[in-house]
Amino acid sequence: MGRLSQLSGWIDRATGALGRGVSWLALVMVLIGAYNAIARYLGRFIGHELSSNAYIEAQWYLFSALFLLGAADTLRADGHVRVDVLYGRLSARGQATIDLAGTMLLLLPFCALCFWVALPSVEASWAIAEQSPDPGGLPRYPLKTLIPVAFALLGLQGLSVAAKALVQLVTGERSAPPSERGEATS
Repeated sequence: MGRLSQLSGWIDRATGALGRGVSWLALVMVLIGAYNAIARYLGRFIGHELSSNAYIEAQWYLFSALFLLGAADTLRADGHVRVDVLYGRLSARGQATIDLAGTMLLLLPFCALCFWVALPSVEASWAIAEQSPDPGGLPRYPLKTLIPVAFALLGLQGLSVAAKALVQLVTGERSAPPSERGEATS
């Protein structure tokens, strides 16, 4: 069980680092949005176009990247929405059972399905170097690439969740939440 815990810890650290890095995209997104809003109005005032579709698309590309690449870190930090009203009332063993079953039966198959369904679209997008249909827009293929990457990362973090739940069930040792381990929760 020690190796499983080590692997889970490595995945958690990598996911946490990615989440902290990706969180900076929010600032960049806000700055681009502020520039774009100011540039539109200033451009109208001076009679010269200072904005473009590229800025608008960059803003939603960054939002997409933040959402897609941040999903695994949200799972690591246990920051996702739980709809199971009974989960909080269960013992640690009961919660570990739910985590293991939910991860193995729902999360991992869903991640695998989304990964494989996205691949043909990503391949087709790269094959034609897909561009935005809007004038001055950005390439779409790099953004589409993030879809299978995000589901692979989410699946990897799901393996960490499953490993921690399995260790809990077998040994009775519960892994502390990230905030109790002194880790940033993004």
